[in-house]
Amino acid sequence: MLAAATPCRSSICISCANAEQQNSLLTTKPKTLLHKHPLYQTTHTTITLEYKEKIICLEIMGVDSGRAFSANPALHTQSLHTIHAIVTFLQCRGIHLKDLGRIFGMCPTILTSDIDSDLAPVFSFLSRDLGVPDHSFRKVINKCPRLLICSVRDQLKPALFYLQRLGFRDLHALAYRDPILLVSSVERTLIPKVDYLVSLGFSENDAVGMVLRCPALFTFSIENNFKPKLEYFTEEMEGKLDEIKEFPQYFAFSLENRIKPRHMEVVRCGVKVALPLMLKATDEDFKELLVRKRR
Repeated sequence: MLAAATPCRSSICISCANAEQQNSLLTTKPKTLLHKHPLYQTTHTTITLEYKEKIICLEIMGVDSGRAFSANPALHTQSLHTIHAIVTFLQCRGIHLKDLGRIFGMCPTILTSDIDSDLAPVFSFLSRDLGVPDHSFRKVINKCPRLLICSVRDQLKPALFYLQRLGFRDLHALAYRDPILLVSSVERTLIPKVDYLVSLGFSENDAVGMVLRCPALFTFSIENNFKPKLEYFTEEMEGKLDEIKEFPQYFAFSLENRIKPRHMEVVRCGVKVALPLMLKATDEDFKELLVRKRR
């Protein structure tokens, strides 16, 4: 794997080989959480050259090295050679060097992944199961870097199977718009959201229809999103569940910044406005709508 990847070796790897440049960067790089680490206190002068090189490599890529080492302790013993191989592998799959800071920052465990058993299967899954062409890998990974830290066998395929069983047929949408659903736990996230909707009084078919029309429902917190918004809808707005069934996107709007202000303005004007119109309209269109309703 490493030999095959050599032609794609990135400039970051070459930069990390220049010890003089690394030592200069080390003294001038911006402070991060790493400066609070004991290694950067009384014993920092004993840090090995390879450890310094790892720090420099991460910082050059735009990764907060302190946070990375804290979030992924295994990075302390990861060899610089292996980190170079991971960077090269991702670049050879179309990921740009400028993307790596955000990707590694969000998911530092990628830096200690095994290329053959962890990373390569993800790209095979994107290609074979979702139909993503090689030139589009970057778009999908940038949309959801967590794909790279998920097990294909234990997470991605079970999630895809469950979503397809519910009725998700648009693989393009799953790959490019809603890949977060694929990294969500079937047992702890997806199923409980459908069960919660059913518990409110919706039929199972209605609940499934709602998540198909608004997949973002799977990403919302029951306690922090569904419950307070439903309480306001039923008690203050005196709405009916059928309205939510027809417009599940209601839960995607901010309660404090959109739902409450718009509803209060509708009440103040003494008019009736359908839920979708009330929430989806721009501020200007909403004002014009109220003017027309009051005539």
